[in-house]
Amino acid sequence: MNWNDVVAEGQVHIEDYCGKQEKAASGFFALHEATLEPGALDTKHKELMALAIGIAKQCVDCIGFHTKAAKAAGATRAEIEETVSVCVMMGGGPSLMYGTKALEAYDQMPEA
Repeated sequence: MNWNDVVAEGQVHIEDYCGKQEKAASGFFALHEATLEPGALDTKHKELMALAIGIAKQCVDCIGFHTKAAKAAGATRAEIEETVSVCVMMGGGPSLMYGTKALEAYDQMPEA
């Protein structure tokens, strides 16, 4: 799987939706932006949490987008690995399989 293509294709679908459902999309992305701003938790840790939820929910696009964002926020491969380990502890085998997709995505994403 080419994770850069996964993210690019997902972006096309998001843009299509945003063009047709501007108010709903604006609300979602306002929430997204506000939630990921640094506060008690920094953006990197928030992205790792979002990645963990993407793994748990078995959302391939979420894994791609949040791996890319976590890496851009300074997450290391070791931090992604530990995030996957927490997912495996909580979700077992399915989290292992989707977690390894996050590691593959991390390895394919360009450096921030």
